This record gives sequence, structure tokens and C-alpha cells, in this order.
Amino acid sequence: MTEERWTAVDDYLTDMLAPADDALAAALADSDAAGLPAIGVTPPQGKLLNLLARTQGARTILEIGTLGGYSTIWLARALPADGRLISLEYNPAHADVARANLARAGLDTRVEVRTGAALDTLPRLADEGAGPFDLVFIDADKPNNPRYVEWSLRLTRPGSLIVLDNVVRGGAITDATSTDESVRATRELFDLVARDPRLDATAIQTVGAKGYDGMLLARVVD
Repeated sequence: MTEERWTAVDDYLTDMLAPADDALAAALADSDAAGLPAIGVTPPQGKLLNLLARTQGARTILEIGTLGGYSTIWLARALPADGRLISLEYNPAHADVARANLARAGLDTRVEVRTGAALDTLPRLADEGAGPFDLVFIDADKPNNPRYVEWSLRLTRPGSLIVLDNVVRGGAITDATSTDESVRATRELFDLVARDPRLDATAIQTVGAKGYDGMLLARVVD
């Protein structure tokens, strides 16, 4: 199996189960035009996030890593009319693109995009008494993922769901001698999740248009 085949299957799954509408297509087009890196979730993954949020009955969602707002749209569409989503984005230019994409999708009253380093923004959320969030989606700089999970635990409740993208690193997570900062942090993340009694978790390997990687899902327990 090759990445070409994986991409063809992703295209088929997208056409059958997660077809783009005008807002989603425009979000991708405008993100590309603005020069944002093509590192967001695929359409089937976006639909998965939407289904997870709906199954969770989420009314409040925290997203760490907005990029152009494509995954944000999928998540926000799962919320009820009075639900809210806070998305944290380090790059102000990316945040501007996301805000425009969310406004065009009619979701700007439901979503707030905050700029700045997430490790600065997360403590402010805690100080404000934000949350507890029903679902947290983490898809930002990988070296800080262990810290993002620690903060997510402060901002969630028993029954909340924490989802992290890009946790397989092309299979490199099995390499205990890796010097890659993202791989080392991901291994630390797995150690943290595996030993924390507040989390019940699994991870799945994925292939598709973005190559070989995986997602981790962790439910917060009593």
C-alpha cells in the first residue's frame, strides 16, 4: 500500500461521507491562499471530530491549535446554538484567517479565537473559571503536548474527552533513542497518559492523504 492509494481512499471516503460544502471548501482555499501549512485534519478526520463532539453531547469545546479554522468549523458545528468553543492559536496571521473562515461559516458568535502561546493562554482560562470543557482537541506544537494534557485535565471534568492528533509520528514513537523533540515529547505524553489514573485512553494508527500517523483519545474518569 502506498500513500497514493491512501489518498485515493481518503478521497472516496470524503465523497461518500464527508463532502465539502461552501464554507469548508472556502476555508481550505483561503488557508492555502494565505500560505498556511497544509497540516490540518483531513475531511474524514474532521467528520470524526464532529461525530465525537456530538456523541459526547458537548456544549463546551477547547481547541489548542486553530490554524485556518477548518477543524474548528467541524467541531463548532457539533455544538448546540448556545454552545461555545474557544480555540487557541499562536500565530496572529493564522488566527485572522481562521476568524474570517468562521465568520463566513456563520460560527463567529459561537467561537472565540484567542492568540498567543497556549501555555500562556491556558492559565488565563483557568483564572477566568472557563470550563469545564466537555471536549478538548489538541493539534498544536508537539513538544508541548504533555503540558497541554496537564492543563486539559485542569479544565475538564469526569466524562470529558481529550483528543490529540499526530501521536504516531510515522512510527517513530517506538524509537526510545530518538533525538527528535516531537518524538521525545510524544513518548513523554504516552507515559503521562498511561500512568495518570484520571485518564482512560487508547490510540489508533491512521493512514490517509496526510500520510501515516495516529490519534490518541482519552476519557477523563473519577
